[in-house]
Amino acid sequence: MPSQRRSTTGTTGSIAAPASRLQRAWLHRSVLACLLWPLSLAYAALFGLRRWLYRKGWRKTERVRVPVIVVGNVIAGGAGKTPVVMAVVRHLQARGLQAGVVSRGYGRRTDDCREVLDGSNAQDVGDEPLLIRRATGAPVFVAQRRIEAARALLARHPATQIIVSDDGLQHLALARDIEICVFDDRGVGNGWRLPAGPLRERWPRPCDLVLHSGEHPAFESGYTATRALAQDAVASDGKRIPLDALAGEPVIALAAIARPEAFFDMLRARGLTLSETIALPDHCDFDGWQRPAHVGRRLVCTEKDAVKLWPKAPDALAVPLHFAPSPEFFTALDAKLSSLDGSQAA
Repeated sequence: MPSQRRSTTGTTGSIAAPASRLQRAWLHRSVLACLLWPLSLAYAALFGLRRWLYRKGWRKTERVRVPVIVVGNVIAGGAGKTPVVMAVVRHLQARGLQAGVVSRGYGRRTDDCREVLDGSNAQDVGDEPLLIRRATGAPVFVAQRRIEAARALLARHPATQIIVSDDGLQHLALARDIEICVFDDRGVGNGWRLPAGPLRERWPRPCDLVLHSGEHPAFESGYTATRALAQDAVASDGKRIPLDALAGEPVIALAAIARPEAFFDMLRARGLTLSETIALPDHCDFDGWQRPAHVGRRLVCTEKDAVKLWPKAPDALAVPLHFAPSPEFFTALDAKLSSLDGSQAA
């Protein structure tokens, strides 16, 4: 059974899932971070060697025939990349462009290259790629190496004009035309590399666009976005239930995301009474998970969790997140696309 972090406080059952000791250490140059600092030097050296091998051509970076936008981050843990990917894909579609998405499909039980379809099992393709497919309708392929996913996507969908890579900022085998680096409220944390800090690579580093996905950007450079829960929760059969209709009714909230407490806080801010909250590890597959034995209480979850939870709890309600980068971000993105020589996206 997957480990669950839950507790109850008072009549409302308010829960806080504390960050791990290591995650807390990453926010400051604490004693633990200082002890791990020598290991971060080794990590940085290995990462630098890998980049040098690609720069010298001893490891090959390969290009596909359409422009590639990589949406990623330089910090470990979720920073809101998937909502950014969906927002970018929808923007491209609104411009009349045929966009496709490639991903590794983190957390899936398979390791082959395959297309993500509306009826795919999240355990086979990954929860985030399945969510992207269902939310945007764009063709989505997953593979261990994103260059293989990109080739397979273009072979199956030759009309594709542009590819968006979900994560992959450090996947140097796939050439990219535009890099979007996403940060949440943590910023760069203590500024040290893994494992002494949250950085996968140094910052600042060259990047085309920086987007802050949180409510309180940790530094000034970059563009911002607004995020809010949708007005309606969605049932497994597609029926929509206004969130306001759930106000005052004790509900159980579940989240298997990088920062579950953020989801719980947003539900509370919308007036929902959380009798219990369940924080599971990010990308949890729900194998062995058992529903709390509170008869008659609704179970609400994130849209990402719903793609895996509905087969086990078909009455669960998913609450989508509306994520909207600023208009200035899309203006800058369009300018970058237009500057690509010979691009079909121009």
